Amino acid sequence: MEGFAAPLEELIDSFSALPSIGRKSAQRLAFHILSLKDEEAEKFINSITKARSSIHRCPVCCNLTDKDICRICSSPSRDKSTVCVVENPKDVNAIEKTHEYNGLYHVLHGAISPMNDIGIEDICAKELILRLEDDTVKEIIMATNTTVEGEATAMYLSRLIKPIGIKVTRLAYGVPVGADLEFADEVTLVRAIEGRKDL
Repeated sequence: MEGFAAPLEELIDSFSALPSIGRKSAQRLAFHILSLKDEEAEKFINSITKARSSIHRCPVCCNLTDKDICRICSSPSRDKSTVCVVENPKDVNAIEKTHEYNGLYHVLHGAISPMNDIGIEDICAKELILRLEDDTVKEIIMATNTTVEGEATAMYLSRLIKPIGIKVTRLAYGVPVGADLEFADEVTLVRAIEGRKDL
């Protein structure tokens, strides 16, 4: 069976490797890229290259930033006594949209998942513990997803943090079990933040 020209097949395969992109969607994206004018295609290529070269993890919270320290960590108006722990950068954005939380964040970049060979050393847990060495942080809010992996990560981290003497809370279950924070509506997230409880 004949396929597309090799460079087009390679482009389709690259799009297919992206999360939630099937073969047909990958084909549509590839054909769209080929239909762009030269300057549009160049702009698209440059935006990818620029993002790859300038975006890195904040050395404090591990969120993605193009600055030395991200805008949230460097803001003098944020409450530095509270740190909200999330699985990925998209979750920070979801909580920020509620305008109800004024503390800091810590992005784990994943969750513990023995089935997928992801252990505590594969997420940014060590960086979180290092942040707790001084007496600045008084409360950790566990805002990991309400999946089996998210729950396991929250419980594991709370067992590491509680002996330090820092209060550990968990988002209330306004967030549906099995749902990702990025898809939760703002009212649900506000209720979850307000109704957080001790772990």
